[in-house]
Amino acid sequence: MPSPLPYLNLGIVAHVDAGKTSLTERLLYDAGVVDAPGSVDAGTTRTDSMDLERRRGITIRAAVTSFPVDDVTVTVIDTPGHPDFIAEVERSLAVLDAAVLVLSCVEGVQSQTVVLWRALRRLRIPTALFLNKVDRAAADVERTLAQVRRRLDADLVTLTRAEHVGTREARVHAVPLTDASVVEAVAAADDSVLARWVDGAPVRARQVRHALRRGVRAGTLVPVVCGSAITGAGTGMLRQVLTDVLPRAPRREGPDDGGPAATVFAVDRDDRGRRAWLRSWSGTIRVRDRVSLSGRAPELVTEIAVSGASGLHAADEVRAGEVAVVRGPTTSRIGDTVGRPPVRQEYRFTPPTLQSLVEPVDPAQRTALYAALTDLADSDPLIGLRLDETDGEAAVSLHGEVQREVVAALLEEQFGVRARFTSTSTICLERVVGVGEAVEQISAGGNPYLAGIGLRVEPLPVDSGVRFSPGIERGNLPPAFIAATEAGVRAGLRAGPSGWAVTDCLVTMTASGYYPRQSHAHQKFNKAMSSVGADFRNLAPVVLHAALASAGTQVCRPFDAFELDLPERTLGSVAALLGRLSAATTASTAERGSVRLLGHVPSAHVDALARALPDLTAGEAVLVTRLDHHAPVPRGTEPPIRRRTGPDPRDREGWFRDVPR
Repeated sequence: MPSPLPYLNLGIVAHVDAGKTSLTERLLYDAGVVDAPGSVDAGTTRTDSMDLERRRGITIRAAVTSFPVDDVTVTVIDTPGHPDFIAEVERSLAVLDAAVLVLSCVEGVQSQTVVLWRALRRLRIPTALFLNKVDRAAADVERTLAQVRRRLDADLVTLTRAEHVGTREARVHAVPLTDASVVEAVAAADDSVLARWVDGAPVRARQVRHALRRGVRAGTLVPVVCGSAITGAGTGMLRQVLTDVLPRAPRREGPDDGGPAATVFAVDRDDRGRRAWLRSWSGTIRVRDRVSLSGRAPELVTEIAVSGASGLHAADEVRAGEVAVVRGPTTSRIGDTVGRPPVRQEYRFTPPTLQSLVEPVDPAQRTALYAALTDLADSDPLIGLRLDETDGEAAVSLHGEVQREVVAALLEEQFGVRARFTSTSTICLERVVGVGEAVEQISAGGNPYLAGIGLRVEPLPVDSGVRFSPGIERGNLPPAFIAATEAGVRAGLRAGPSGWAVTDCLVTMTASGYYPRQSHAHQKFNKAMSSVGADFRNLAPVVLHAALASAGTQVCRPFDAFELDLPERTLGSVAALLGRLSAATTASTAERGSVRLLGHVPSAHVDALARALPDLTAGEAVLVTRLDHHAPVPRGTEPPIRRRTGPDPRDREGWFRDVPR
């Protein structure tokens, strides 16, 4: 059996509307995989399969397709460009060998361009740039290159030149590797080329190519190609960069490779049920193999389909470097691993700052809605879900309004449940401000549980999380009852006095009481007269909230750190906008008619800031935000309250009634 072609798992990433999906279509067409490039506007692209993607003309879920280029099989992972889906992008980046970052020569460097570039650098993904839309009016290659150097701080090696930019007649020509501009750029990062260049010795194309490969792999050089995904200008040179410059997937299939290693980067459903997308790093996974996902119990692989030029095709195995869909494992989650994949720096997922209530359009589908939401949250750890079957309420955590549309589309397309979203609000948290204690004695004061608990609550430094200590009870109380108390405490902290999760606190047990295992004479264990774990688990929230009432809590709202680049002439109007949105500027720098502002803005106002900037700056502003911290709601401002669902542990008698022993 002939050895398969080498693989290159390539990510194509960009700010929304920069043209990455169009570029993927062009590469497929140039490779002979499709008869004509698909159109985003017409909804005929190969990688946008969801109805919502076709309607909105944006990529929402990472899509996979493959095509041959010379002696390499390129598997493209076409990722979302909308900022609501940066988590989807970062999960895909973790399985790449290399990436192409697409920029528009009309809009230049945009906010999501900066976010994506930083993620690529953080994960050390070798990257090339494709400056798209040279055929569009107002395109400016040199201006875009200047923005890249200034805002991305990248060492560029420009491999093309364009003529008639801004017209349909735009043409792109390759720059020889021996050209002085290329040699000088490569010499800045490669000592061997630098030495020959300084000495005036001839530098051959082969030497430049090898140095460029080393620099790209090390992240010290970034090759740049300009062109047009629509007309095909420059895409031939990009294909050459894919095969000659970017690193390929390492081949590790020998007998001593330590077994198979793979990473799950997506989980979805089709008409046949659940399936997991994975990238194989080494070894071989075969049908009927039992694989352990992230150390869990092994599960049977029942079917494998490998990505190829004609789409997914059934296979008996998935080998090193391949991307495949695997069926069988029912517990697969995004981020799961098989074996020991390469260790890459952890990708970061900013917690969502919005939540929305979800209800079915048809009340008869409430159970189906709960099941569908639970399935989505189970496969994707980034979908925050809070269910309360008693009150018939479900809430999901969100990064933005577009993500809300996507969840609704997934519910309808994959599960047949139409849902409406209401009451979108900012997610706050509560912090303890003092020290408080409370105690419930066993068999006293109407306590129905055969448990006695004393708790002390006190604040910890910011970002410490929640800590639980058995205190003086270690050794005086069976370990199972201590664990049950901690479980009850942590459950109680999910909703503080104002309904928000309580964090950055230490909860210590100060007293306890229990009835040991006992029974009537000559009878088996009698739960009615013996303490069980549920007694401590159910009593703990009541004691905890009494202690919280004594200590006091403070509602804290989320703030985003922002970086804002804008023309200096617009500074006055933008500063006024920032003031109206309660933003605080902490630093500013000016350079060549441009100003960069750093500061903080309430997360609830980020969307309003992003929507207002294009009009105030003629579309020239670049805004980058990330969740930075939570700060107390200002004095004199009514703190937001999250409605509590289910029994309320602050109502002692009501809790004892609604949560019986």
